[in-house]
Amino acid sequence: MAARSFMDVPIPVDNKTATAILQYKGIPNSVMPSFPQLPAPNDSETALSYNKKLKSLNTLQFPANVPLKVDRKLFYTIGFGKDSCPTCVNGTKLLASLNNISFVMPQIGLLQAHYSNISGVFRTDFPDKPPKPFNYTGAPLTASLGTTHGTRLSKIKFNSTVELVLQDTNLLSVESHPFHLHGYNFFVVGTGIGNFDPKKDPANYNLVDPMERNTVGVPTGGWTAIRFTADNPGVWFMHCHLELHTGWGLKTAFVVEDGPGPNQNILPPPNDLPQC
Repeated sequence: MAARSFMDVPIPVDNKTATAILQYKGIPNSVMPSFPQLPAPNDSETALSYNKKLKSLNTLQFPANVPLKVDRKLFYTIGFGKDSCPTCVNGTKLLASLNNISFVMPQIGLLQAHYSNISGVFRTDFPDKPPKPFNYTGAPLTASLGTTHGTRLSKIKFNSTVELVLQDTNLLSVESHPFHLHGYNFFVVGTGIGNFDPKKDPANYNLVDPMERNTVGVPTGGWTAIRFTADNPGVWFMHCHLELHTGWGLKTAFVVEDGPGPNQNILPPPNDLPQC
């Protein structure tokens, strides 16, 4: 067996090949396996083609309950930027943003603030789409597009169906991002390279047996579309799973409202909850 890292952006990585030999009982040590032919480390076509073959079982025992009707459509752009920083090298520091907003961690927990109705901790006005449309995957952009800082969340009605398209951009550099959503599994209904086209691309969605995940990669210079039903009330982070990018602000959160039923509300904190 052999494996190597996949990296389709010009960033240096350790691209050594990892190998192992799986030996069956009764096979002598003199029999040596042939080395597999691996794709190039930047072979995006092979990587995307493989991902598209991953599907749900979609059986009676393991159904794929993909939301077919969408109540809320969200479009989030992923971008890098620079901030002025007098104490940093070259006087700037890197930041990351969704829809031109770099997330600021609050001093009070988001769930605590939501549950206890503590005002001033966060706002629920995160935009459903970027403030300024542009050619997201065109020529590299270095000009500032007005990146702001804030603890801004998106409020979602209980049991509503959500479609979220994550679009990589060429702000400073394109890059693949693994995004993770807390509190939910979601269906990966579509992915592609280039700019998402809301008129053409949804026609190619897989709404029958798409893979069900809680983390999905947004391809370099491309987009990924996911769908889920917001039936788990609370405050749920969504962030890039690259720790460096998360620290730069590449995250946000959803405030999912309580439902009408007795078992559709946020549970109270336990009596032995440690105090921060």
